[in-house]
Amino acid sequence: MKFLTLFVCALAAFAADVTGEWKATAEGPNGAMERTFSFKVEGSKLTGETVSSFVGKSTIEDGKVEGDNVSFTIRAKFQDNEMVLTYKGKVVNPGEIKFTSEAQGGGGQAFEWLAKRVK
Repeated sequence: MKFLTLFVCALAAFAADVTGEWKATAEGPNGAMERTFSFKVEGSKLTGETVSSFVGKSTIEDGKVEGDNVSFTIRAKFQDNEMVLTYKGKVVNPGEIKFTSEAQGGGGQAFEWLAKRVK
């Protein structure tokens, strides 16, 4: 049991440092989309919020950082419909994360985002 606890703590220690402000862009059906992220990491838990001109402000839920992998969900309202968007990404260098986002339940279009740390 002690080994497992030590192993879990070691994994958290090697999690990518994504704490801070990020600006992301993606190509949508009507052109470029922008979104900002404000991340806070404690161990492997990711929290924060995100803002876009398309769906406004959302709170990051179920966020995790495992090594270079980052995942979370947000709830957003679009045309009076609430949807849950799932984001999965990988830190590709200390200043960039590549994300894929899609609406839960499938059937929707997935978007590829490139987030860059705001200096």
